[in-house]
Amino acid sequence: MRLLWISLLLVSQLWAYERVIALSPAINEIIFALGSGEKIIANTTFCTYPPKSQKKEKVGGFFAPNIEKIVALQPDIVLLQSHNYKLQKQLKSLDIKSQVSRVETFADIRTTILSIGKLLEKEYQAQSIVKSLDKKLSNLAHIVQNKKILIVIGHNLKIEKRIFVAGQNLYFDDIIKASGNQNAFQTTRKGQPILNRENIIATNPDIVILLAPYMKKKNLTKKMLIDPWLDLPISASKDKNIYVVGEPYAGIPSDRLAFLLDDFREFLEKVKEKAKVEKASTSLLKS
Repeated sequence: MRLLWISLLLVSQLWAYERVIALSPAINEIIFALGSGEKIIANTTFCTYPPKSQKKEKVGGFFAPNIEKIVALQPDIVLLQSHNYKLQKQLKSLDIKSQVSRVETFADIRTTILSIGKLLEKEYQAQSIVKSLDKKLSNLAHIVQNKKILIVIGHNLKIEKRIFVAGQNLYFDDIIKASGNQNAFQTTRKGQPILNRENIIATNPDIVILLAPYMKKKNLTKKMLIDPWLDLPISASKDKNIYVVGEPYAGIPSDRLAFLLDDFREFLEKVKEKAKVEKASTSLLKS
């Protein structure tokens, strides 16, 4: 029995990952959220949260990390996102273990949190994070329904062209659907949808949510971002249902998605309250 216990301990130590390189902000944040931040020996220049991330060794940027530096650090495993299959092939040829994660959809994010939790022996913590995200997602239902919601990504001070929006290929679309509403921009194309002024007017969204993660760094205010939209002949402008998420977590699919779900719920509650007030005013006028 003692020999069996020793064998299991040795196997556990053999497969333990103590030197981890995280090659995306989302993966970096998930590892810290699991309580395993001390295992990260390096990350990228874009990994800035939590603050301790900034003190980690940097191996380059998001799309082109320094492979020589990664090799020199002798990691037990390198964790990267699905856009980087070429790097994964390089790492494999160098006999460096790696794992690729997808974070495009809500289901992807859940799976990634659980898989990293299992990898780092933090399964309970991973399940707890996922359970919280699931609950926050389900809490979006039945606030307002059948509204067309347009989620815009960027810091646009003019609404003319090259307006990046969320299509059906990202977790933003899953959030809209879970709330009982629909994405104002419908497309079967994969990739990043880019609209112009005419396209946006054609979608005529009831609600516009602007994701501006670098708002503070760019010295922008919510008013500066909202004002250009008020000139458009769309329902969201007429009813002033235009909202801004100006925090860095706005575009990072990690455990901090919980904050975006809270923001989303708050916006829907505001839309609901406005509709209630308008209905009461209309009834008063008719009486």
